[in-house]
Amino acid sequence: MTGLDVSIVNVALPSIRQALHAGDDALQWTVSGYALTFGLLLIPAGRLGDARSRRTVFLWGVALFTISSACCGLAWQMPVLIVARLVQGLAAGLLNPQVSGLIQQMFQGAGRGRAFGALGATIGVSTAAGPLIGGALVTAFGPELGWRWVFLVNVPIGIALLPLAWRVLPRPEVVRRRRESMDPVGVLLLGLGVAGLLVPAIQRHRWEGPTTWLLVVTALALLAAFVAWERRYPREPLVDLSLFRKRSYRLGTAIALFYFAGFTGIFFIFTLYLQAGHGYSPLLAGLAITPFALGSASAAVLGGYLVSHKGRRVVAVGLCMVLAGLLATMVAVTLVPGRHTGLATALPLLLAGLGSGLTISPNQAITLSEVPVAGGGSAAGVLQTGQRLGSAIGIAAAGSTFFGSLGDGWAIAFRHGLIVVASSVGIALLAALLDLIGTHRAH
Repeated sequence: MTGLDVSIVNVALPSIRQALHAGDDALQWTVSGYALTFGLLLIPAGRLGDARSRRTVFLWGVALFTISSACCGLAWQMPVLIVARLVQGLAAGLLNPQVSGLIQQMFQGAGRGRAFGALGATIGVSTAAGPLIGGALVTAFGPELGWRWVFLVNVPIGIALLPLAWRVLPRPEVVRRRRESMDPVGVLLLGLGVAGLLVPAIQRHRWEGPTTWLLVVTALALLAAFVAWERRYPREPLVDLSLFRKRSYRLGTAIALFYFAGFTGIFFIFTLYLQAGHGYSPLLAGLAITPFALGSASAAVLGGYLVSHKGRRVVAVGLCMVLAGLLATMVAVTLVPGRHTGLATALPLLLAGLGSGLTISPNQAITLSEVPVAGGGSAAGVLQTGQRLGSAIGIAAAGSTFFGSLGDGWAIAFRHGLIVVASSVGIALLAALLDLIGTHRAH
């Protein structure tokens, strides 16, 4: 649900504009508000689950996500929809770190790799299939009701999930419950710092000028203050900074940040290219992205099996496949411009999707492999915050390049945007190779 709502709303924006008489700023906040509150709560929520009960926090997150989704679908005016989306993002940030923490807690060895493989398949399919599902719902229910079902589709899922989670997840008395301080100063410094980085990225078209860079500088200063505070905090800190001394965690977090900058950036510019540049309907644009989703889902399961034997090599191979798929996509757009672009890019996107499946879940499994189970939630929160930051920054960079090149034509603008995406994936590959070299030297 949380991954789906990152991308499913984009195709419903024209219908929302018409139904609720929304302006550009309101539509922007419908998308960016979710990303903002999602990213803000990941680390504090992970710490809360570690210190109290992951099962309880997960259940509250699912309940809040389900209720806020219903409020989005029933909204009668834009302020109601925006507030509901902000709450929905908070709920997503609340429950997401608990998933990785519970996998750390409930699985060991190869079983943990397979569990992360299932999680990676879910992330890949939900993010990539969002435009397809959203386009299908808008087409099936029409512009008046279709955008509402984009949100209401979460309600039956949440209702079914709550009793299942109550039954199968470890009960609070089984989880080691700690009553340490939740580090409110650390939460405040981290929240303001992350917000200062996210807001300029997600408001890139609405907020331009020197104040944007001033906010980024201020955010970096706040994050530096957060690091200094965590090092001197007398009790258990919000983030265990000693984890970054571990090469697997440090480089794995870097891989997640830079890969997600490319992973989400390609969907943003490809959807724009097909719909605005070639007149594709939301449904057809979603179908064009489906090969990536299918490849990612199938390879993620395989990656979960391979990671316990091959380690970071799986991630490196996956990133090489993603780069090859992106380059092939660039060639396909050049050789087959026009309405048939969606068909021409199917095989390249399938290759990139297969590589993505070998990247996301294995990287998460390796990155968290040396993390103590008791701190699994907060460590996963840091990793996922890096993913959210990467997504926001990647969409901003690829989107700015894309829009800045439109004067040269849609195909050229798309190729320029792909170069930005490929550069980000290349940096992630460099981090994976550094980890492989370090492991080889250690052996």
